[in-house]
Amino acid sequence: MDEDRQRAAAEALFCEAVLAKTGDSVLLDTLAGVNSPTSFEHYPQGDVYDPESGAQWYYHSHAPAGDSGEHGHFHCFLRPLGPDGPVHHLIAVGVDAHGRLVRLFTVNQWVVGDDWLAAEDTIALLPRFDVHLGRPSYLVNRWLTAIIRLYGDEIAGLIRSRDSIIAQHRPAAPSIAAHDDRALEVTAELVTNLEDKARSAGALP
Repeated sequence: MDEDRQRAAAEALFCEAVLAKTGDSVLLDTLAGVNSPTSFEHYPQGDVYDPESGAQWYYHSHAPAGDSGEHGHFHCFLRPLGPDGPVHHLIAVGVDAHGRLVRLFTVNQWVVGDDWLAAEDTIALLPRFDVHLGRPSYLVNRWLTAIIRLYGDEIAGLIRSRDSIIAQHRPAAPSIAAHDDRALEVTAELVTNLEDKARSAGALP
């Protein structure tokens, strides 16, 4: 397991390094050709879906970031039964305006409108998130795959916290289900730094 984390950290750093050679980043590659990102728009249009693994993602651009420094985030999903089957949200990966990882977080069901799956069943899908496509960016696809593998344990903890928070949540209006309550959006988060994580995984001195 430690070797898997080390390889994932090395791959994420490698993707960033290759992009940096041409002045690019995970964010710039994702938004290539987009002059002015629109809030709440999916990038790329139609999302990214790997039919072999069932992994899916899109980038969600924000209005100018506040104190968090977050520009937006990648919503990552898994479709275990194929494109016409249920879709399950795994994790959101937040990045700053330079494409650097800033946080990982889970959301309430209404945020993405996925097919709800309990924590342990969702966690079991994490190893299947593997995007191996040349478009729209091979390096972004591999970076996201590496991030989810590198932070597998932390993401599992966030997903468990998600279920616990939602189970304990009491909406102001009794007629609203906790999963649908817009007062509860982010259910659990981890503020993080890729370099620090890679160092702890042994991928950096």
